[in-house]
Amino acid sequence: MTQKKINECNVLVTPTSFARYDKSFAKELENTVGNVEYNITGKPLKENDLIPIIDRFDGMIAGLDEITEKVIDNAKNLKVIARYGTGVDRVDLNAAKRAGIIVTNTPGVNSVSVAELAVTLSLAASRNIIVGNNKTKEGNWPRLSGASLYGKTFGIIGLGRIGKEVALRIYSFNVKILAYDICQNKDFAFKYHINYVDLDTLLSNSDIVSLHIPVLSETKSLINKSTLLKMKKGSILINTSRGELVDEDALYESLVCGHLKAAALDAFMHEPPVGSKLLNLDQVITTPHMGAATDNASNEMSKVALKDCIAVLKGEKPRYPVFDL
Repeated sequence: MTQKKINECNVLVTPTSFARYDKSFAKELENTVGNVEYNITGKPLKENDLIPIIDRFDGMIAGLDEITEKVIDNAKNLKVIARYGTGVDRVDLNAAKRAGIIVTNTPGVNSVSVAELAVTLSLAASRNIIVGNNKTKEGNWPRLSGASLYGKTFGIIGLGRIGKEVALRIYSFNVKILAYDICQNKDFAFKYHINYVDLDTLLSNSDIVSLHIPVLSETKSLINKSTLLKMKKGSILINTSRGELVDEDALYESLVCGHLKAAALDAFMHEPPVGSKLLNLDQVITTPHMGAATDNASNEMSKVALKDCIAVLKGEKPRYPVFDL
C-alpha cells in the first residue's frame, strides 16, 4: 500500500460528539488531511452503511459503528481505525490485523464520565426519581418511597479504570463495596474497604450491581436467567458498559415478576432499542449510551483519537495501538 502524503488523505469521522465542545480538533484535522467527511445520520453506522463508502477513506475516527470483517474487506485504502472511546468490541480486530490496519483507542479518558453516570443512575433507580418526575409533571402527587444507599451493599463487576472511579464515588455513601474481577488490585481494595468476592457471592449479596466489563466470549450475556436468579431479591441492575452483557428477555422477566426492583440501562443489545419490551416498564430507566457524552470526556477522546489517526497517516507510531502489527 503506497503511503500517501498527509494532505492527500481522506478521513471519515463517525462519532457525532467529535469536537462538539472544542471545534479546534475538527479544524486541526481538516487543516492537516486532504478531506474530512462526517457522519450526519446522528447514530452509529451499520455494516451496510459502511461497506459502500469505506474504500474512499485512508483513516477513520470511529464511534460505536459496526466495523465487521466485510467492512474491512472493502476498506482497500484504510490505514487506521482510531476508536473514539475505549471499547473495541465492535471492530473485528482479527480482520483489521490481517489487513494491516492499525486500530487505536482512547483508554481511560472517559472513565470519570461513565462512573458519574453509573452513580447517578444508581441514585435515580433507588429513589424512584424518574417515576416521581413523570407523575408530578402529569399533575399527580404520589407518595413514593425509595431506598437509601447508606448501609447497603454495592457490587461492582469489573474493577478496572471505570469500576475504580465508581468505587471512589460510591465509597462516600457509606456502603459496603463488593467487587468481582479476574485481576485484583489489593492495595486499592484495602484503601477503600472493598472486598473481592466470586461472582455468585457478589450477586446474592448486593443491593445494587453495576457492570463495568468488556464484551468477550466469556462475558457475553453474563447477566442471564441463571445469574439473575442468583441476584438478591429487590436488587437493582446498572449497565453503563455494553448491552451484549445482558440477556434482555431474561431481565424483562426478572423485573416483571418482581425479583429485581429496577434496572438502569445506558446500553442495549440493539441501539436504539426500538421495540424493546424493557421500554414499557416504569421500573426501567433508559439513557441513550451517553456515559461518555460529557464535555471533558468528549474533548479528551477527540484529542487522543485525532492525534493517533494523524500519526498513522504520517507513517508514525500511534500512542495507543490496540495490537502490534
